[in-house]
Amino acid sequence: MKNFFEVLKNNPLFSGIAYDGFEGMLKCLSAETASYDKDGIILLSGGAVRHVGLIISGSVRVIKEDFDGRISIMTILGAPEGFGEVFACAGLDHSPVTVQAAEKTEVLFVDYNRIVKSCSLACPFHAKLIENMLKLIAMKNLMLNQKIEILSKRTTRDKLTAFLNFERGRAKKFVIPYNREELAAYLCVDRSAMSNELCKMRDDGILKFKRSTFEIL
Repeated sequence: MKNFFEVLKNNPLFSGIAYDGFEGMLKCLSAETASYDKDGIILLSGGAVRHVGLIISGSVRVIKEDFDGRISIMTILGAPEGFGEVFACAGLDHSPVTVQAAEKTEVLFVDYNRIVKSCSLACPFHAKLIENMLKLIAMKNLMLNQKIEILSKRTTRDKLTAFLNFERGRAKKFVIPYNREELAAYLCVDRSAMSNELCKMRDDGILKFKRSTFEIL
């Protein structure tokens, strides 16, 4: 339990919640853990979303498949990030995305309704959880707006520039959470064209990169 807390205390959902009440809180929330091998399906598109998933270890891909079978990566999440809160809040009976383990992954599942509805015992942490959940959903909406802004760019270079600016924040050198194939799927561009554009940006003196590490010049 201590190991769970050391990871999940950094998730915004548990902000301001102390360890001495953590175990009791998880019991009240009917929390359960599950482990997945690489490429294992955690949440399948079309399924009902009733739980929030919190990543204890490993990482996941949130993907969306078009009718013609093309897959786009919405995002990649790692510990202690979570998924499913927006869909659970909306009460969706059919998830629009699939969540897949990008590596061996352990996830803590929490019943969404038990988070946002006070229990009969009037546990003191519920008010804080509700406040945190509202902030978390707002943060996810900001991330969605960022992706919309990136995908609204017309050219591959413009998409790359917008994406890298969001990822770097104020840092000059930074690591992105995607490999080349995943980045192309995230930006909804052809991988070869994207790789060529990255090389052109490097040759133009705009950036340096090695694998997933980038430096803006």
